[in-house]
Amino acid sequence: MPLPPPPKSLGSLLSQAATPPAAVPSAPAAAARKVTRAKTGQAASASHESKALATEAVVAAPSPAADPQARKAPAREALPTTGDRLQKTLPSKRTATRPEPAKLFVLDTNVLLHDPMSLYRFEEHDIYLPMVTLEELDAHKKGLSEVARNGRQVSRELDALVADTGSGIDQGIALSRSGHAEAKGRLFFQTRAHDVELPIALPQGKADNQILAVLQDLTHIHTERPVVLVSKDINMRVKARALGLHAEDYANDKTLDDADLLYTGMLVLPPDFWDRQAKSVESWQQGGNTFYRVQGKFVGQMLVNQAVYWESGSAPPLYARVKEIRANTAVLQVMRDHTHQKNAIWGVTARNREQNFALNLLMDPEVDFVTLAGQAGTGKTLLALAAGLSQVLDARRYNEIIVTRVTVPVGEDIGYLPGTEEEKMGPWMGALDDNLEVLNQSEGGNAGGEWGRAATQDLIRSKIKIKSMNFMRGRTFLNKYVIIDEAQNLTPKQMKTLITRAGPGTKLVCMGNIAQIDTPYLTEGSSGMTYVVDRFKGWGHSGHVTLARGERSRLADYASEVL
Repeated sequence: MPLPPPPKSLGSLLSQAATPPAAVPSAPAAAARKVTRAKTGQAASASHESKALATEAVVAAPSPAADPQARKAPAREALPTTGDRLQKTLPSKRTATRPEPAKLFVLDTNVLLHDPMSLYRFEEHDIYLPMVTLEELDAHKKGLSEVARNGRQVSRELDALVADTGSGIDQGIALSRSGHAEAKGRLFFQTRAHDVELPIALPQGKADNQILAVLQDLTHIHTERPVVLVSKDINMRVKARALGLHAEDYANDKTLDDADLLYTGMLVLPPDFWDRQAKSVESWQQGGNTFYRVQGKFVGQMLVNQAVYWESGSAPPLYARVKEIRANTAVLQVMRDHTHQKNAIWGVTARNREQNFALNLLMDPEVDFVTLAGQAGTGKTLLALAAGLSQVLDARRYNEIIVTRVTVPVGEDIGYLPGTEEEKMGPWMGALDDNLEVLNQSEGGNAGGEWGRAATQDLIRSKIKIKSMNFMRGRTFLNKYVIIDEAQNLTPKQMKTLITRAGPGTKLVCMGNIAQIDTPYLTEGSSGMTYVVDRFKGWGHSGHVTLARGERSRLADYASEVL
């Protein structure tokens, strides 16, 4: 029997291979069966044979050789399945869940001396300490200053971390082993010399340049992860960026990124405030004070002890303080008008809206902590002293006034100051003397002539104590009126030390201008003044007011604006 002719195209070969032999007989096989049945005479009739051939033709696949159109048509691709389509449209599981590599932060010495707990402030990232950083820590640990104190604390933290590590210090030390669960990274020390050549303009012996050399070598070694220098020194960061290295400021101690976002303690009510409250407002008198219960969406913007005001040219203004907040309902207490002479405090009256708010907070016995911020000449010291003298000498609410401030000079230090503690603090308290002179005259010290003025001055001096901040640790103030002047030059840690000195019946007043910071490595966002204003806002026994308008003189006001 002759063999079937070979297929003329690849498509026919694929078609034959895909067709099962038992189910789809070929055309030559059908013809052979037809001839066999005709010879033996056992086949059925011609009509029956034609039906059988028609059935086989329907079942069999068409031959590409017999159909010229089939030869010209290209082979169709198989349709993708549902799984194939999902595989193409969805990202791979490895790409979607791949975590970003942890950063390696190289710490400058000034970061550790500024915040001893900075070792645990970098979350899941790793920390690298160059050997020169440890050398500088050792050089700063001696003394009684805040920097020396921080240096000793950092040394103790490092000693606790490296204890019982054995020979595995090269693999890094888990920062969480000291009990700080929030620190999930590892601490690495420099255990080998880094052979890096810096530009000739950078001397190799300087400590900052040695840290830059370590940073540059680590950047070349760890190409798969970011290596970043963290320093409080601006010039250090500039040099690092000039070398093409990554450098950042230590921002964990910053309360706010922008000083303009600092809480002002005041809120202006919408112009249609009374129209909205026409049907729901409640008012009553209690203890000589007027209260209003208001509600609305604007209540969500209020905080307890925040000053709110509503002014209109055709209606009496409203100056009130938020006393209570519940859901969308607030209770407002109308403030006492200290701008009128009958409500003067030690002969001092408020000259603007902000000063009136400040005097209300200073004279309230339920408010234990008051912060006053503002530029020079806004009356911070005068208002605090007037309220203190009134409550110490007239109301007998407190025993005495304690005044302290940080001794940071504006220019060059004048050197050693002889005398007792108060005599040494005398040159720093020139602002206190100036304001006491004003208060002495406004209270009528000239009524008795020279003798009356001297007697009043002695009486005031007997109730005012000037203390140095260096001896505040461990003290407790009972029934004292404490004034902390120039608080913008304090660090958050120093501010915490002072505030925690307050005992029962003590009131603390912090004053400062965050635009006049003289302490190195402190900014408007990291100042202790900014820190306490942000942390104490909304507490029922604290209040804050930002004094906006200067009242010293027209010359001082103009100088503050144009200089």
